[in-house]
Amino acid sequence: MHIILRYDLRAPSWGPATHAELYAACLEQCRWADEVGFNLVVLSEHHGVDDGYLSSPLVLAGAIAGCTSRVNVSVQAILAPLYDPLRLAEDIATLELLSGGRVWITAAMGYRDEEFDMFGVDRKRRAPILEDTVSVLQKAWTGEPFEYRGRTVRVTPRPGKKPLLFLGGSVPAGAKRAARLGVPFMSAVGDHSLAEVYNQEAETVGFTGGFAVIPDAAVYVHVAEDPEKAWATIGPHVLHDARSYDEWQEPGQRSAVHVEATDLDAVRASGVYQVLTPPEAVELARSSGTIMLHPLVGGLSPEAGWESLRLFADQVLPQLT
Repeated sequence: MHIILRYDLRAPSWGPATHAELYAACLEQCRWADEVGFNLVVLSEHHGVDDGYLSSPLVLAGAIAGCTSRVNVSVQAILAPLYDPLRLAEDIATLELLSGGRVWITAAMGYRDEEFDMFGVDRKRRAPILEDTVSVLQKAWTGEPFEYRGRTVRVTPRPGKKPLLFLGGSVPAGAKRAARLGVPFMSAVGDHSLAEVYNQEAETVGFTGGFAVIPDAAVYVHVAEDPEKAWATIGPHVLHDARSYDEWQEPGQRSAVHVEATDLDAVRASGVYQVLTPPEAVELARSSGTIMLHPLVGGLSPEAGWESLRLFADQVLPQLT
């Protein structure tokens, strides 16, 4: 059973909470979730967004690892072409050491033009840059010297064990790239044919020990005794979250959380965001093996997020463990 918290810590100007309040609440909620039995926290990354979307997930991952002892933290995903590869290798190695191997990384290409412009990276070269970065990470984490751009470099300290690194994507080319680079594949969509593509390419290149993670569904759950009353509270925040992703999508791009967010009714009908009673949440978790809570979605007030989390802990979690 995968019991997950997700954070991107957006704070729209009209919202009830500041970024400082949301970040503090995130750490408090993660500390609490670690104690009651959640097993994963998922963080994501974007840059230059008006609502202050989380831009430094590795820093937050370190803070979460520091205030917890057992929960895993998945950065899903790092926009790898925007980073200096050697510095990224050092930061992830440090995270592995301080967390005891509890931080997982998914490297992805990114897609927003604004982000590539912000960091002065040629978006057209994002695929080869991503491949080069993954190659550098794999060499760097051996702790041994290696050749990089015409010079000999070495990343220390060496991580206690090789960090768990996925390659993200949503199309066959991404699945093939992951197999070719010798890393697991994290799909952004519930397309099981991508696992077949990944496995076939792994066999072709002689890579063994890899695997593909394909999400059956992406559902963000808010638990409430009175779902209609809760929708009145979370609706504006959910709509803000969905509209942003909808505006960012490009032709041919696929995402399990993409909703054509014309209005709140469309968002509700999509099923990506759900407000469930405790018995409904139990049923969903048992049928899918996964339940993901997004307690600060779209800048939702920490108080409203806590109300959902505590109800989940009191009436749902005992029936799942």
